[in-house]
Amino acid sequence: MEVSSKYAVQMHGIVKTFGSFCALDHVDLDVKKGTVHALLGENGAGKSTMMNILYGFYQADSGKIYINGNEVRIKDPSTAIRHGIGMVHQHFMLVENFTVLQNVILGSEVT
Repeated sequence: MEVSSKYAVQMHGIVKTFGSFCALDHVDLDVKKGTVHALLGENGAGKSTMMNILYGFYQADSGKIYINGNEVRIKDPSTAIRHGIGMVHQHFMLVENFTVLQNVILGSEVT
């Protein structure tokens, strides 16, 4: 696969296993700048796993991620955010006792 700055995001050869279960087996994703994509597939196809790797919730066992043509290592959500990656979760992930504003900025606080 060609690595190019014409792509906002490129994920090449992504592998993720959970124990003996292989959730992602050398998966590739290229997202051109200025485009919108949807990941479609059956339950258990690996869509959420792929996005959780891009957002830093999970670490890939192997494979590479490129942002604007540059290889990056996204080790956690704050790293993803620094690279301009946000995530709207499939299931609500809110702290019930927090206000809307507190939930939105959670993880973005300056320490």
